[in-house]
Amino acid sequence: MSNLLEIQDIHTFIGQYHILQGVSVEVPAGTITALLGRNGAGKTTTLKSVLGLTPPRQGRVVFNGRDLRGLRSYEIAALGIGFVPEHRAIFRALSVEENLKIAERRKGDLQKRQEMIFSLFPDLERLIRLSGGNLSGGQQQMLAVARALVPENHLLLIDEPTEGLAPVIIESMMKAILHLSADTTVVLVEQNFLVASQLAEHYVIIEEGMSVKQGKMADLVNDPDTIRRYLGAA
Repeated sequence: MSNLLEIQDIHTFIGQYHILQGVSVEVPAGTITALLGRNGAGKTTTLKSVLGLTPPRQGRVVFNGRDLRGLRSYEIAALGIGFVPEHRAIFRALSVEENLKIAERRKGDLQKRQEMIFSLFPDLERLIRLSGGNLSGGQQQMLAVARALVPENHLLLIDEPTEGLAPVIIESMMKAILHLSADTTVVLVEQNFLVASQLAEHYVIIEEGMSVKQGKMADLVNDPDTIRRYLGAA
């Protein structure tokens, strides 16, 4: 199985702070890979480094065989990478439909993809005219994911999709992500290990800005010592 994304020993700074100090990740095409680690370990910065939002000073990010060094964020996204940021970042004053339309990469993207999007998130079709600020937290998260589905992306980077959601919404979000993974490679940051273990086939643990362990999720689930050491759970 070939890798769609390879992050090769990247070092990323935010201002004067050396946040990532050697992160390497291999993401096989057609899979879900979870980035795991404690709060502040560098997981979100890893996603932003892929997109060039916080460009690495050292190392390489290779997507679909192409080195992304020197590309601007919009150029990287145009290669087929979608991003669902932490805390949703929807446009609260815009309607659901306007939030989706603004995500089009080419005119007509939404029309081509809306049947699939609304089959995953039927609430959004029902609330199509409602402003983003009047959606519930769960509905806002659905909208954030749906926006990344409007253009046809080969890779989705999803940051904390279940944070702050009710259990019934978490279950719905998990089903949607699993459905998406049939056609799209997913890299997921997820603080809830139970959720991550049920979604992902592969994992990478990031600790203090460094990737310290990676492999198959099935092996990690059966390794309570590693879970306790790096994730603080058993």
